[in-house]
Amino acid sequence: MKENTGNPLHLKSLNHISLLCRSVEESMNFYQHVLGFLPIRRPGSFDFDGAWLFGHGVGIHLLQSTEPEKLLKKTEINPKDNHISFQCENMGAVEKKLKEMGIEYVRAVVEEGGIQVDQLFFHDPDGFMIEICNCDSLPVVPLAGEMARSCSRVNIHQLVQPPQIQP
Repeated sequence: MKENTGNPLHLKSLNHISLLCRSVEESMNFYQHVLGFLPIRRPGSFDFDGAWLFGHGVGIHLLQSTEPEKLLKKTEINPKDNHISFQCENMGAVEKKLKEMGIEYVRAVVEEGGIQVDQLFFHDPDGFMIEICNCDSLPVVPLAGEMARSCSRVNIHQLVQPPQIQP
């Protein structure tokens, strides 16, 4: 059996992100009403409180902390901190909605090769950072020098395939 060096674990996609929360109910409200996730069934055999949500091709698993008072809540919005990023259709509409909802955010801009990417960073109820961006305009360019593609059209397997030798 030939080893798949570009994908040694044969991964297909990101399945979910698990987040520890002070209040599952408050976090569910945020992920549903701010980010548009839908609650889905979670195994009834779990002996701990939590909730599962799904949207935008990824799951969010909320886990109720057994010691919520000990969870460190970040207040400063630092774009260089751990975060999950979502691609959006209209940055202006996102910014307007965040203002309407009273959600504090930080705006950032990345410029590369004449391409501008806008980013908005904000926290969920537990201080986990969320980024909304129009990152799709920034091409994904493999270090090996393969053809550039937009973020939404990248198939990692195409990026790591060895070049085909023509007979």
